[in-house]
Amino acid sequence: MMQRTRYFVIASLLVLGVGVGTGLVAYYVGFPAGAFARRGGPEELQYVPRDAAVIAFANVQEVMASELRQKLHKALPGENGQREFANQTGINIDQDIDRVVACLSPNGSTADMQGSGMVLARGRFDEVKIESLMRDHGAHVEEYKTKRLIIAEHTDHPGSFAVAFVEPGLIAVGSTNTVRTAVDLHQGGDNPNTGVASVTGNEELMNLVRSLDSGNVWAVGRFDSLMSRARLPQDFAGRIPPITWFSVSGRVDGGVTGVIRAEARDDEAATNLRDVVRGFMALAKLQAGSKPEMQAMLQSLELGGAGKTVALSFAVPSQVFDAAAAMLPKKQP
Repeated sequence: MMQRTRYFVIASLLVLGVGVGTGLVAYYVGFPAGAFARRGGPEELQYVPRDAAVIAFANVQEVMASELRQKLHKALPGENGQREFANQTGINIDQDIDRVVACLSPNGSTADMQGSGMVLARGRFDEVKIESLMRDHGAHVEEYKTKRLIIAEHTDHPGSFAVAFVEPGLIAVGSTNTVRTAVDLHQGGDNPNTGVASVTGNEELMNLVRSLDSGNVWAVGRFDSLMSRARLPQDFAGRIPPITWFSVSGRVDGGVTGVIRAEARDDEAATNLRDVVRGFMALAKLQAGSKPEMQAMLQSLELGGAGKTVALSFAVPSQVFDAAAAMLPKKQP
């Protein structure tokens, strides 16, 4: 399969970077506050498998309308890529996508994060154009429980990914098995006794999701699942205290504000983690020097939490992004 057939998957999976790159994600994607059901979290979670290790969300409409995104849009190159993406898929990221939910399952290989993930995007899509594009580049269509799965094989590693229109205005993209599970759940298969159940029945994870509803971008999941795929140097990984759960919640407007939380294995591990974070904060303040925009961000850092929970709140003012944009090559007219 040619590289262009994978644009949709690659662009959609960018939302998984919300935990480490909220500012960049804000430029490429963004998602409506009314998307949350009474039980907490966006309604698309009903199609996410129960065993998902990581879940991420972005409210595209809010982020795209934010002051920060407008600044980045003027300063950063990327219109050509967005235009080509629209030509190839019929999807205009700015206008057609409302929100995105992404998940990562724990059963994928450490060498292939995409192979075990799925993105659910809510918006307006040209189904005929997307199917035609993928078929032109070697994909085939499979009927599965009244839904059409457009399946494409990877050329550089084993496995396949699929695209399915789960319901009007909702597209699922990811590993074929995970997309089939989403279809199963849509067809009323949410039954733990049959082995097909959604993450909405995972109370431990859903309690964390409910605590993040105030953010327009967030991510939550098991830290060990991320560490197993991060391929960090052993010396560095060995210095991180044992962490079970993590969450990142952010709000993108003029700048970026948010909270990073980690749940350590026990109180001692949490104390060690706080010490590590304090060390990084002190080092960062030394490196900031006399730069006022960096000083403002670092002064906003507040370390908190109790017991096994460690929390770090932050606020990245618009001046930081202004300074970063000033160092980039000028955008061509």
